[in-house]
Amino acid sequence: MEETIAAIATAYGEGGIGIIRVSGEESLDIMKKLFVPVADKEIVSRRMTYGNIVDPSNGQIIDEVLAVYMKAPTTYTGEDVVEINCHGSVISLKKTLELVLLNGARMAEPGEFTKRAFLNGRMDLSQAEAVIDIIKAKTEKGFDVAVSQLNGQLSEKVLEIRKKMIDVLVDITVNIDYPDEDIEYITYDKMLADLSLIGDMIENMLSTAGAGRLIREGIRVAIVGKPNVGKSSLMNGLLRESRAIVTAVPGTTRDTIEEAISIKDIPVYLIDTAGIRDTEDIVEQIGIEKSKEAFNKADFVIFIVDGSSELTEEDEEIIELLSDRKCLVLINKQDLGAVISASDLASRMRNSHVIETSLIDGNGIEEIENYIEELVYGGQISQGESVLVNNVRHIELLEKSLSAINDAKAMTEAGEALDFINVDVNEAFDLLGEIIGESVNDEILNEVFSRFCLGK
Repeated sequence: MEETIAAIATAYGEGGIGIIRVSGEESLDIMKKLFVPVADKEIVSRRMTYGNIVDPSNGQIIDEVLAVYMKAPTTYTGEDVVEINCHGSVISLKKTLELVLLNGARMAEPGEFTKRAFLNGRMDLSQAEAVIDIIKAKTEKGFDVAVSQLNGQLSEKVLEIRKKMIDVLVDITVNIDYPDEDIEYITYDKMLADLSLIGDMIENMLSTAGAGRLIREGIRVAIVGKPNVGKSSLMNGLLRESRAIVTAVPGTTRDTIEEAISIKDIPVYLIDTAGIRDTEDIVEQIGIEKSKEAFNKADFVIFIVDGSSELTEEDEEIIELLSDRKCLVLINKQDLGAVISASDLASRMRNSHVIETSLIDGNGIEEIENYIEELVYGGQISQGESVLVNNVRHIELLEKSLSAINDAKAMTEAGEALDFINVDVNEAFDLLGEIIGESVNDEILNEVFSRFCLGK
């Protein structure tokens, strides 16, 4: 018999309510030992009941609660489940959980409730991983992507590709095992067409990976430039508040300032850096070194120049540092008159996009936000598209599966024996199976569910 597990399912700390979750065959027995309904009401599955948690050793009332018993298999874990809704007191939750553990349950491991849901067939592995993405979602788009995966949209695409792989494997197996039977022989041309279609389907999924990762994890954007060009004004404009100090004094920002915001429903971590220039100030020198480190680690760089004056040696140094980086260049202070040509700067920084701005007035903020949106989605993913590949494990498995299919295609084009082609297609099939958990070992399962919080 599987052990009955228990944990606090809500965030730790004070709140309106706190929930103890129990799952396993002994859930109802444990509930009956501790929960005393008011007016001797019978405990009925899926009916919330009002009563008290009572310590059976001394009859002491621990808390006034609402409790519910849910009978297997139609529960989150697929097992009998009890949820006790206590007052949101740390002490109440601690004492109630201690009683549950003393009366037959053990403490759940991180993610063990969801792991049991997977093992009991309530969801596949990609759906289980979506649960933690829902909990950790930073934006509505990230939440929507996670919900779509929990609802099985990613799984459906994987199953669709695996079905086409099965068709290829059946054709190969039949022609290998029954060469003399009256069976239509699979041609290499047909097999190549089928494998090409499978490869295209995998590539289409992988094409969303970059945007999916950024939606899930966020994009780090470093704002760089010499002192007093408008870096802090940009940060305040994007934040819609005065977070960074804006003055006419060069070198005001002496350290990196970081803020997390949502731009077009994309999590963005803005890093306002110290102005890069030659200085004798030791504190400012440290800040400048941190600035260089920050934009080296950033996913994307916004470089600001003062458009009302000619480029300086400090600007030229930054241009040199950014020569190989894709970045957004802002020619700021257009309200003071334009001296620098956008086309000239764009020709020098070929990996960059140039926007003319007047950040002190907020002019250009919307265009900057639109560019960041375009950068993330790459023009390939609409805002309504929710099936994105955003999990590193899934991306690696898709890449390996595509590599195996490409190997199978190469051997098909070369007219190699069907047995060799069969090996590669089988490998691709198993790799995709790991995404949904149909071919996965315990080590991977433990790694996946270790990322979960207790109680989930």
